[in-house]
Amino acid sequence: MAAPKRGRSASAQSKPGRSLALILIAIVALTGGMFASGHTTPRLGIDLAGGTSITLRAVPEKGQESAINKANMDTAVDIMNRRVNGLGVSEAEVQTQGSRNIIVNIPKGTNSEQARQQVGTTAKLYFRPVLATEASVGAAASPSPSASGSASSSPSSSASPKTTASSSKTGSATPSASSTSQGRAASDALKADSTPSASASASASASATPSASSSAAASAAAAKLEAQYTALDCSKKSVQNTAGRDAKATDATVACGQVSGVWYKYVLGPAAVDGTDVKKAAAVLNTTTAAGWQVTMDFTGKGGDKFAKVTGELAKNTAPQNEFGIVLDGQVVSSPSVSSSITGGSAEISGSFSQQEAQSLANMLSYGALPLTFKTDSVTTVTAALGGEQLHAGLIAGAIGLALVVIYLLIFYRGLSVIAIPSLLVSAILTYVIMALLGPGIGFALNLPAVCGAIVAIGITADSFIVFFERIRDEIREGRSLRPSVERAWPRARRTILVSDFVSFLAAAVLFIVTVGKVQGFAFTLGLTTVLDVVVVFLFTKPLMTILARRKFFAGGHKWSGIDPKALGAKPPLRRTRRPAGSAAGPVDPKEA
Repeated sequence: MAAPKRGRSASAQSKPGRSLALILIAIVALTGGMFASGHTTPRLGIDLAGGTSITLRAVPEKGQESAINKANMDTAVDIMNRRVNGLGVSEAEVQTQGSRNIIVNIPKGTNSEQARQQVGTTAKLYFRPVLATEASVGAAASPSPSASGSASSSPSSSASPKTTASSSKTGSATPSASSTSQGRAASDALKADSTPSASASASASASATPSASSSAAASAAAAKLEAQYTALDCSKKSVQNTAGRDAKATDATVACGQVSGVWYKYVLGPAAVDGTDVKKAAAVLNTTTAAGWQVTMDFTGKGGDKFAKVTGELAKNTAPQNEFGIVLDGQVVSSPSVSSSITGGSAEISGSFSQQEAQSLANMLSYGALPLTFKTDSVTTVTAALGGEQLHAGLIAGAIGLALVVIYLLIFYRGLSVIAIPSLLVSAILTYVIMALLGPGIGFALNLPAVCGAIVAIGITADSFIVFFERIRDEIREGRSLRPSVERAWPRARRTILVSDFVSFLAAAVLFIVTVGKVQGFAFTLGLTTVLDVVVVFLFTKPLMTILARRKFFAGGHKWSGIDPKALGAKPPLRRTRRPAGSAAGPVDPKEA
């Protein structure tokens, strides 16, 4: 490899065109992705788009004040998220505020009264026997519908026998029945459950008319349920959180549930055990049998008797009718199977659980017995007109700030503004495109504090340019020409820029972690633009400066270039003094010459 020429650093020999090409390709790719996704504008938050803000206050039952704790409040937030999303509102925000309040922000387009009813009521948890189940219409071929609960029940030798009910996400069984045949199986099961006994018929009346009437009603109900099951398509998001939600505990119903990313539809019998019958549920790590993470349940006295009775009946059946569906707000969150009656008032659900999955299921089971209700403290409506005014004012403030920065650059840096202004433009384009993509990607919503964060970022970005330009000017004042000044100034400027941006990013990260709600929007935008500042300075500003330093207008120090040596008060270039011919002495002092 040839050695670099004397007097030229490796940085000076770099090819700035590559960096410029890289960032331009990134801009084109991100912009193309934005238009391809169809989301060409950032998603607006409730304060800009308008909507409804509901404040709920947790109220414990008498003597249960300790029930208001972080775990229960977080579980309540999770349940309310499910409910609001069931309304088809993907932009809703549900979060805790303080120790006992929950704030629900719902964008415009949603019935506020309906939303308030959905989020303000206590969760309904039931244990229902599974009559039929299969992968929903539109779902790909997948594991057995009983894969969500294929397991065995084995009473332990302890005083309180427990079951080991697997919720494994893989199964070997394959649905052998079509939607119609499964529906008929559900119909037959429902008829069997609904047929009155002989003794009951005899005690009701000696006549056969009531029995015939009851049978006809049972047949009609079974036929209706069969039709609902056949038509149910749980692959549709609008159906997943609403199917079976309003069903009474005493009625059979249809419902949806997800296993390994695939949605299944269920026919469920009347509730056999209520969520309030669960005294305690917890996620535990079983290290003795290598079973991994499990969910343990302890029932109340009556709840234990109910659970023993239903598991005894289910154990007589074959899959999937040996399963019980754990149904929260109409959705099946787990459907373990049993092979024997589970007595003793305790049970375990085990399978291929991760820690997060086990804790989530335990929280849901606990919430069914949670002694908490929520009182609506306030409902505030934010009109779209008000949000539009706020956004308009924010954009005007941003435009004024940007205009002041541009004027400052033109006055003090003159020709160097040809580098700074395009750099600001590139930073603005990247910020806008990424915000537009993050809306559908991670649910980022641009609220008013986020707009403020973007405005503050203008000053941070401009500060990086100023640091670099001032370093270049310092080198020129020392008597150096422009090209070596750029290369000597860059390492010092780079270090200062990185330290400054790191401090800004650290502040944004801490603010994002320790705050909630709209303040997080400010922190997120500030952190994003700080990262983009580093990208723009390294891949656009510095390479562009290197290229323009070769042009006569800048290299010659034109008075409008912003780096005129005379205007900067530069020292005369250093010159070497020749030694006298044949002299061994050192350099001659200019005063003695």
